[in-house]
Formats: sequence, structure tokens, C-alpha cells
Amino acid sequence: MGTFYDNSIVPDHLKRKFDVYDRIKELNIDMGSFDADVTDLKGAGICGIIFHESGLVYLSGAGGGPGQMYDDPDRIKEGAEAAEEIASSMIRRLHWGLTCGGEGGDLNDVIYMVKALGMVVSTDVDFNGGPAVMNGFSQRWQSIFGGGAGEFAVDGEDESYSGVHARSAIGGFTGRFSIEPEIIVAIPPELSKAIIQNRGWVFPLPPAVLETVKDARN
Repeated sequence: MGTFYDNSIVPDHLKRKFDVYDRIKELNIDMGSFDADVTDLKGAGICGIIFHESGLVYLSGAGGGPGQMYDDPDRIKEGAEAAEEIASSMIRRLHWGLTCGGEGGDLNDVIYMVKALGMVVSTDVDFNGGPAVMNGFSQRWQSIFGGGAGEFAVDGEDESYSGVHARSAIGGFTGRFSIEPEIIVAIPPELSKAIIQNRGWVFPLPPAVLETVKDARN
């Protein structure tokens, strides 16, 4: 496990015993590369991640999917698959957000998920499938970090439950996509403070910070 995670306040009987990167590899999730995924904030109106010194990490939402949702099983399945894909992209984003500065942390240092919000696009006032669409997002986090609804659960049980989170799933939005989910996760405060002290609280990075990080890697 990660050094910060091993030294965290999580009691031993609730600590993960598996490497989350083994699960990522088994599920064939593309983790990208430093050059492609570590960029700068030049001209950006928002960031992808905010690190707080408390250990809370806020990930901005991302939209995806084939379009508006309605109560048809095949359509909801398409939306759930899009939500799962977005979760995978956020896990990749979080990986690079945690690792790019060389502070010693990675996804194994994530303590647990905290809260997710899914905004499901549907102008159908009778639409009732928002939670089912959002399940694709939630289940992917449980598959990687542990949870009874994840792909590694057996009879509703997993080795860990750190992927389980509080959640809202709301329909009724307009847009040319299906869902925009966001999530808050928790990391050890010591790791968050190390990141902030070394390169700041935002990801992608301020341009000058990116150059410093690149120089350090080289």
C-alpha cells in the first residue's frame, strides 16, 4: 500500500489489503501518460482537481454519453456505461494529480470516497432512471477501491469498502450528453499538505509550476 495510507488513521480491520493498480490493470483502464495528462492552467476558467489541506480532494465534473436519457433499459445501459467511462477518466486524472509532483503519493494512498453527485440529462418529467445511470459511475469507483457493488465483490462483499460514497443522482437537465458526475475523495492530510507545499492546490498546474515539475522529473 501507499506509505501515507499505511500511516493514516484508518483502523487495520478496514484497510485495503490489495493494490488498486492491480485492479486498474485487470479492468484495462488506460492511465495515460505524464505528457498527455499533466498540463497547465493557462487560459483555463476552472481546474480539474482542488486539494484541501484537510485531505479532501474535489474533482470537477465531466460530461459524456450519447444524449438525453429516458426510461428505456437499453438507453439507461448506454448512460451507465458512459458514467463508468467518466469514472475511469477521473481515476486517471486523480492518479496524475497525486503523482506528478513526486511527493510520494499515488492512488493507493486514497483513504475513501466521500460524496458523488450525478446530473443526468433528461427533459422527460416522468424519467425515473437517474440513479440507474449514475450506478455506472459509483460501481467503477467501488471496483477500484472496494465496495459491494464493484466488479470484484462476491455476494455483495469486497475486501474493502473505501469506494463506497454518499451520493445524489438528479435528472432534469438539458445538454448534448447523458450525465455529468463529480466526486469528492479523501486522502491523508499529510499527503495533501505535501502536495500543496510543493506545487500548490490546483491541478492542472500553473504554467511556472509545470515547468518546475518537469525539470524535477528530468
